[in-house]
Amino acid sequence: MPAIHWFRRDLRLNDNAALYHALNNHTSVIPIFIFDTEILDLLEDKEDARVQFIHDQLKHLQNQLKKHGSNLWVYHGQPLEVFKSICEEWDVSEVYSNRDYEPYAFERDKRVKELLNNKGIDFMQFKDQVIFEMDEITKDDGDPYTVFTPYSKKWKAAFSEEHVQGYDNEKYFSHFIKDDSDQDTIPTLESIGFRTSDIPIPPAEVKQGIIKNYSDTRNFPSIEGTSRLGIHYRFGTISIREKTRKAIALNETYLNELIWREFYMMILYHFPHVVKQSFKPAYDHIKWRNDESEFQAWCKGQTGYPIVDAGMRELNETGYMHNRVRMIVASFLCKHLLIDWRWGEAYFAKKLLDFDLSANNGGWQWAAGSGCDAAPYFRIFNPYLQTDKFDKDRKYIQKWVPEYETDQYPEPIVDHKLARQRALDTYKAGLDNAKS
Repeated sequence: MPAIHWFRRDLRLNDNAALYHALNNHTSVIPIFIFDTEILDLLEDKEDARVQFIHDQLKHLQNQLKKHGSNLWVYHGQPLEVFKSICEEWDVSEVYSNRDYEPYAFERDKRVKELLNNKGIDFMQFKDQVIFEMDEITKDDGDPYTVFTPYSKKWKAAFSEEHVQGYDNEKYFSHFIKDDSDQDTIPTLESIGFRTSDIPIPPAEVKQGIIKNYSDTRNFPSIEGTSRLGIHYRFGTISIREKTRKAIALNETYLNELIWREFYMMILYHFPHVVKQSFKPAYDHIKWRNDESEFQAWCKGQTGYPIVDAGMRELNETGYMHNRVRMIVASFLCKHLLIDWRWGEAYFAKKLLDFDLSANNGGWQWAAGSGCDAAPYFRIFNPYLQTDKFDKDRKYIQKWVPEYETDQYPEPIVDHKLARQRALDTYKAGLDNAKS
């Protein structure tokens, strides 16, 4: 009987854990992908570049599989309903997938597993998108870490070369199910409700020098100093094992960024309430101003703060924002404008090519002061000082805000000094209220 490999956040044939085990254990493996309507229906932008990216990657996978006499079967619908029809279409013994740690994925997989098990089909899951899973790096008493530094130290102490040994899938490619029908099983973008996006996707390959010099260049948005691999980590078009090997060899600061990624995944898994609420409950007592017009000015890059506006315009046009600038614009929204971090988080979720729930949530709660291991609420970025430090020649600003220093550029929507004091007073009042 054939087995199924269900592609999700692992859109590659090589060094893919679940796919390796499927091919190793079976001589006939059916590769499938599901365009999940539970996720797609929530996307407002029908020219979402991430959906097109997935679509393009599926075409690439299909072309690779056809070279080995097989195909990729792509479905569109709710996963549970899709698997009901798959079980009628195929007589399979096992379904393989790599684990996903987000709350929705966890519940989805639990329902699919129950359905399959009731039909006598095993649902096999494997670790693939992380080096250490959610319960592998814990405190000595087994509790999850909530502070990054001790987590990262434990992570590094537990690490060994075996954790980044890749899977040699290629030697089993003959085990894909044979299909010589030449049928195109991938639905068009239009048929699943989307249109072509003109936002370019950063390449999956990055210059070695960028990783090697990452510690020195990562904070300066006007230069090519970051890898921009986020979307590839998000959808598994690259192997975390391969990139971790390179990070260990080239730059510890970059390695720490990969560990931060796993830290936030672990936090989301153990503390799922962070999706809707502050990690620190006291911060849900903050009385946000939530001025809609100021929020729109922030979204459009029309705040009168050049570094903030440059970041937002870069995001709107490219689906990317430099990491340093993300911290500045997030702090500005939460502290200067006193707008709920959830508003900013939701906007980033719509726009970021590399949107990942755990990292996005963790970053926003860090900026707001409400998260685990967050910046203290009285740490308020001064956009002017941040500009002088990280874009002193204004190259980044001039690229994205061409009307900077002309009379077409708007006046600041809020005074920095007054906004800072207002934020301190509001946060203090909210936290004092939480204690009473």
